[in-house]
Amino acid sequence: MKAIIPNKNHLFSVDFSQPIDLSISLSNTDKNPIAWYLDKPEIEPVSFDNWIGKVSEGASTNFNNIRFNPHAHGTHTECLGHITHNFYSINQQLQKFMFWAKIITVQPTPCNDDFVIYKHQLEPFFTDDLAIEALIIRTLPNHLSKKEQKYSHANPPYLDEAAAHYLREQNIEHLVVDLPSIDREQDEGKLAAHKAFWNVTDIKNLNKNARLQATITEFVFVDEAVLDGLYLLNLQIAPFENDATPSKPIVYKLESHNL
Repeated sequence: MKAIIPNKNHLFSVDFSQPIDLSISLSNTDKNPIAWYLDKPEIEPVSFDNWIGKVSEGASTNFNNIRFNPHAHGTHTECLGHITHNFYSINQQLQKFMFWAKIITVQPTPCNDDFVIYKHQLEPFFTDDLAIEALIIRTLPNHLSKKEQKYSHANPPYLDEAAAHYLREQNIEHLVVDLPSIDREQDEGKLAAHKAFWNVTDIKNLNKNARLQATITEFVFVDEAVLDGLYLLNLQIAPFENDATPSKPIVYKLESHNL
């Protein structure tokens, strides 16, 4: 299925039969990526009395329990409820699912023992006149090993607070990154980039201009074959009433047409 869609003074065609999945699947194997000091997810059949929920064990159906953490075990999307005193659910805050998106590739900058994405590295990507609602950041190096990386105690790259503030100024509502977090692994609980992006100044008494509708999606993988540029993003989430949920960001390539 193809469609023509406008963006300001431009027309683009999109082929919905050619989705590009940016999510990392969740499994109970050692290949599952992990952050935040947890073990791998658990997926196992329900068992009680003499019954096991597994067809190969004689049951009529496969009937598994799954134990995991959305922040630690794979691609997930979170709302500002991740850092606020009061409860906010991603399932309630995210009510639209299709967005104009730009994929960019950035080499994090060495800074002492850290690797940081700074504001000046993002500014060159905002020089055109297109309306962009979502930004997808692919970091370098971009090895396939990201799909099974163990990030605990690894001090992975992160966004500088000013960079996150800049994205808010550019009206980016949905930030998608191939990192386990946009903040430093050990930052004394400051979460400066999260707060800057969501415009949260008080976690107990939410300020009126806090961005309830904005989301951050972490732990994606953008293959080398996917070129930088403009895409249509379909941000699919599981309907969990939680600050974060497993998600499946799908992008569609756009082709420009003259008006």
